[in-house]
Amino acid sequence: MAAGRLSLYLDLIRWNRPAGWLLLLWPTLGALWFASGGWPGWHLLAVFVLGTILMRSAGCCVNDVADRDFDRHVKRTAQRPVTSGAISVKQALGFGALLALAAFGLALTTNAAVIAWAFVGLGVTLVYPFAKRYVSIPQAVLGIAFSIGIPMAFCAAGGADVPASAFLARVPAAAWLLLLGNLGWVLAYDTEYAMVDRDDDLKIGMKTSAITFGRFDVLAVMLCYALFLLLWAVVGVRAGLGPVFLVTIAVAAVQALWHWRLIRTRTREGCFKAFRLNHWLGFTVFVGVVVAYALP
Repeated sequence: MAAGRLSLYLDLIRWNRPAGWLLLLWPTLGALWFASGGWPGWHLLAVFVLGTILMRSAGCCVNDVADRDFDRHVKRTAQRPVTSGAISVKQALGFGALLALAAFGLALTTNAAVIAWAFVGLGVTLVYPFAKRYVSIPQAVLGIAFSIGIPMAFCAAGGADVPASAFLARVPAAAWLLLLGNLGWVLAYDTEYAMVDRDDDLKIGMKTSAITFGRFDVLAVMLCYALFLLLWAVVGVRAGLGPVFLVTIAVAAVQALWHWRLIRTRTREGCFKAFRLNHWLGFTVFVGVVVAYALP
């Protein structure tokens, strides 16, 4: 019985589908390396890896509660634990709160500016599930939620004495460029994700970027990929990262072109495959940052 309940909660947080938290992890760690000028130390690495997993898992709990009445009409989501009734709304929200509290405990080991950003991130995480009802491109809200780790990383790299009042002052222009680029990447891969469910979303009245972009959806995805890679390349060059970093940006661009081949016919299978493989694109860019800083 206990094993069965554990399986349900693991399903709730998509534990068997790590692509979601990996998409959040790679740009956050990349920003941490930029902010630290290389290796950030074990403490900050542990805080941001565990914090990313915990907050993404908490977001899944909130999202599934908010979308439970919509999810039952979508083929891919109809059997999610909250939608199917296997986990109650109260149980899902309670579990999500515990995960968020654990993530907050990690933030407490850094500084006050990071804690201030943590509250911002929590607010956006709570708002996102409802944006799909009112915002034509809710993926932009998700992009903000998935980018909060970038300014947090720059604040964390400042040491233990950064006050909450400096939560904006400690975020340099490079961090905002990284954030804007990451917003583009989130728009790219989550539009691919939305293309999978477009027919179902049209029937139930859900707003998504795939619907809003219409016949320009593939073009929009590719432009968003270009924005991501261009801005991260600019920050890398300004930080003095060498040819190795630019080579990995080029490799990531080749992956983006492959994704174009997968989504150009707009099949469910192709779009979902492109979405699932995006974490490799992010990993490629992250590896480029790490290796470039490690080389003399």
